[in-house]
Amino acid sequence: MTLQKRLWDLVVLAIVIFAAVFATAPWFAFRALKAAAQYEDVQAIAELVDFPAVRGGLTAELKETPAAAPAEPPSIWRDPLGVFKRAMGPIAPPEPRVDRYLTVPGLAALTRGYAPGAAPAVASQPASAFDKAKTAVAGPHPTIVYWDPNRVRISVKRPGQPSKATVFTFRRDELFTWRLVHIRLPTDER
Repeated sequence: MTLQKRLWDLVVLAIVIFAAVFATAPWFAFRALKAAAQYEDVQAIAELVDFPAVRGGLTAELKETPAAAPAEPPSIWRDPLGVFKRAMGPIAPPEPRVDRYLTVPGLAALTRGYAPGAAPAVASQPASAFDKAKTAVAGPHPTIVYWDPNRVRISVKRPGQPSKATVFTFRRDELFTWRLVHIRLPTDER
């Protein structure tokens, strides 16, 4: 073999490796998010999630239908007791529904396919190599449902209910850096 042929083979091999790493980087970002949520690594989660974007998407997705017409606040002249009841009531608005999804346990449940608070406890690590292989093969597994060079959607089906799937959208920030920017919940949980 000539030197020129070997150099050409190395260039082709480098291009193939680069393409493979570039194409699989979002899947590894999802796996890193799942592991960080499982092991409660807050710093890693902060690096992997664009919280303002995810919060905005979930807020729009979980928005409840507004009431038909808000009731007129009571008047001191017409209903003095109603004014005092309103003044003594809670001042702070109720906690947003989005917050339970953006906690570490909420993200851990979502990456496993469950709703926050509905996920069963994580099983202990198997001891034998056969048990580890059996656990790794057991599904459901995350699947890439959409891929382009700048945006990837990864779907996680709920164990036992394959019709319910949570879809994670990752956006490329740098060449191999992907961040979570949106979570689409199953339709009955919106």
